[in-house]
Amino acid sequence: MVRTCSKDSRLCKRGLDRMDERKAKYGLITTTFRDRKEASKVMKILLKKRLVSCCQLIPIISSYHWRGKIEHHDEVLLQMKSRKSLYQEIEQEILKLHSYETPQIVMYDIIDGFPHYLDWIEEETR
Repeated sequence: MVRTCSKDSRLCKRGLDRMDERKAKYGLITTTFRDRKEASKVMKILLKKRLVSCCQLIPIISSYHWRGKIEHHDEVLLQMKSRKSLYQEIEQEILKLHSYETPQIVMYDIIDGFPHYLDWIEEETR
């Protein structure tokens, strides 16, 4: 991303420094489950262990290749916000409890965000 600062380069630099400082620290992790009950169980454990600060359960329809066929199923998407440094622990907890043979577990970088929200993620995770 290219940003140009024409008026006050010091202010612009501080904004970029803040973004650079935070961008490598937090992530959005997603996984899917066959039903809300299983997703809720995993969500509660991750929150209790303070591995994640926040979760959302979202009903979705998934279509994917599996064993030579295209499958279509109702699923529940679990979105979680956390520190990137906790990803491996989060992944291991999900794998211990997940019913799928090959669950989708991915993390996306949060490259910037509302500073108070990012601070909150920091405070609410261990």
